[in-house]
Amino acid sequence: MHKYLLLLSLSWAAQLSAQSITRFQPTHEQMVERYRRAEHIDDITRNAVFKTTVEPHWSADGESFWYCNILKDSAREYFRVQAATGKKEKIDGPGPESAPTAGPRTRGNGNAGRFGNFRGGATSPDKQWEAYLQNGNLYVKPTNGNATPIQFTTDGTDSNPYGAFTWSPDSKYIAGYHIHPVKDSNVYAVLTSVPGTTRGQLRARPYKQPGDPFTSYELYLFPIDAKKAVKVNAETIDFPANAPILHWRYDNPRFFTYEKFDRGHQRLRVIEVDATTAQTRNVVDEKTKTFIYLDRQLMFYPQGTNFLIRSSEKDGWRHIYLVDLATGAEQAITKGNWVVRGVDSIDMTKKEVWFSASGMNPGEDPYLIHYYRIKLNGTNLFSLTPEAGNHKLTFSPNSKYFIDNYSQVNVAPITKLRRTSDGKELSLLETADLSYYKTTGVNPPEVFVAKARDGVTDIWGIVHRPSDYDPTKKYPVLENIYAGPHDSFVPKSFVPYSEMQSLAELGFIVVMIDGMGTANRSKAFHDVCWQNIADAGFPDRILWIKALAQKYPYVDAERVGIYGTSAGGQNSTGALLFHPDFYKAAVSACGCHDNRVDKQWWNEQWMGYPVAKHYEDQSNVTNAYKLKGSLMLIVGEADTNVPPESTYRVADALIKAGKAFDFLSIPGMDHSDGGPYGRIKKRNFFVQHLMGILPPDINSGELPFKKDIGRERWSFL
Repeated sequence: MHKYLLLLSLSWAAQLSAQSITRFQPTHEQMVERYRRAEHIDDITRNAVFKTTVEPHWSADGESFWYCNILKDSAREYFRVQAATGKKEKIDGPGPESAPTAGPRTRGNGNAGRFGNFRGGATSPDKQWEAYLQNGNLYVKPTNGNATPIQFTTDGTDSNPYGAFTWSPDSKYIAGYHIHPVKDSNVYAVLTSVPGTTRGQLRARPYKQPGDPFTSYELYLFPIDAKKAVKVNAETIDFPANAPILHWRYDNPRFFTYEKFDRGHQRLRVIEVDATTAQTRNVVDEKTKTFIYLDRQLMFYPQGTNFLIRSSEKDGWRHIYLVDLATGAEQAITKGNWVVRGVDSIDMTKKEVWFSASGMNPGEDPYLIHYYRIKLNGTNLFSLTPEAGNHKLTFSPNSKYFIDNYSQVNVAPITKLRRTSDGKELSLLETADLSYYKTTGVNPPEVFVAKARDGVTDIWGIVHRPSDYDPTKKYPVLENIYAGPHDSFVPKSFVPYSEMQSLAELGFIVVMIDGMGTANRSKAFHDVCWQNIADAGFPDRILWIKALAQKYPYVDAERVGIYGTSAGGQNSTGALLFHPDFYKAAVSACGCHDNRVDKQWWNEQWMGYPVAKHYEDQSNVTNAYKLKGSLMLIVGEADTNVPPESTYRVADALIKAGKAFDFLSIPGMDHSDGGPYGRIKKRNFFVQHLMGILPPDINSGELPFKKDIGRERWSFL
């Protein structure tokens, strides 16, 4: 039987290849109908899938919970579950009042309270002294009020104060900083249509751009018995924006440590200070030729220990390490060709770390997140979530149980109750109900994998097709791009419908790809972005789309458009500037087109410091004269993320170069893809420039404008 089916399949493929595959090229009237059909599918797929997750309301003892399923037409059903047995029973209504579990339990990384002048309080641990700041200078007085206050500093001012103090556990020292604040320069926006006004309104706000100076901090010790300030023999801290937290040693309050990230993101140190000598030593000193990802650094200082648990990519993959702060000895807790995605909690009693990771399971999408626990010495690795899928856990208040919700982009969600101690499944709570969704005729996207530019690495993406596609037609391609190096972006959890599918219904093959230079793979995969944001993974993306077209003859790799917002706005314009032989049309919204104009913390992380010629060389402004193909620029005039002038400078350069392009500035809009109006303009643009068809005429009423077109919801950095 299987051989027969295979022969039929091969026969069909041979017949199809023998047929003449013609371009999908509807008439204007047919395209108007496709718009109407896409809008109809937008409507009928709204809330078309049910039972996708469970929001538990736990009892006070953490041994039972109730939850509610919202069904078609807003009908509701309620269940109570006994956690120990997994027994589930239907109930008439909500259980006793209790708050839903907020999400996976987490512990902070020690970065709270960066902005306080007295971290941990102004009173000494032994309650004998009280510190205070006056006119920018540090004073300490006895709490019994019987002595004159000690003035430790005299050169502090309100504009250059001392601050961010912390007491040693034995009350013998205060440590803190002499702070030299920097006032950031402003960026400006003119709001043209503010109700109740007849003039444009100027808005100014501080905004740090690459190369701008930072507030600096000089580290000082204030020994109570010496009654003087002692400058620590350490470099001035001039990056990042906030003073490092000081961590006093658990067993010996003579010492404390702090973290120092050098500007340029190529060196990270954990530095120990000896309070008796004001001398320092490096406990951790990590250097790299590319970058250390500052915002992804995990730094945990378990209370009551002299250990640091930290993350590093020094072996080529993101893993966690145990550091003995007394000796500086460091050992790997996790290792392998996979990525630690986060630390959930640390149990020093059991000497265990609970963490999430991706890429550990052979043959599985390397981005899918699973949860594990492991001993601090790297033994007894245990998987809490063995099933294939992208997992999300919520724990009971007593941590004895957890609810595991998992899915894949094209596999419906499943929700299970498990026991924390051994991961045993106690109950299959819900399987997503797709019965109504299946009547719409729409399918979730397909997962597609092709080789990267190196011919070895797998590049993962997804494909949306028209629900009525004809395999004897060739459909133009649209790529939804967001190549920001701070993460990966192709959805991994279930996606029944999105703006990508809405666009596909017009007659496009719509794809999304994570190329080299994005995060959550190996360090080498990520390093492609280093001082090279303009690359945006395009060599991988182009090969991926070509491989898709080779497998599916109905994919027209000769008509490829691209769109994106924010970093995706920069990328999509870059596609026409740097790869015009492949990409023919682009819509770019709120793009950070020049990495010198955009926010400091994001751009210096990937492009490095100082700001050198490579910033200019990769700018869309600098390269605007290279434009080929059809481009639409969209910008919100009130963008508080990427200054609007980033887009206006591209427009200026295109005008000076005599280039034709479309431009849409939306009054009052913040950082956005253009909103409903921008989305309709985007689809019209691609219909016109990739299919050569006049889109529906909104003004004549041929197709009324819908404010919820596409229903996309994105959050951009």
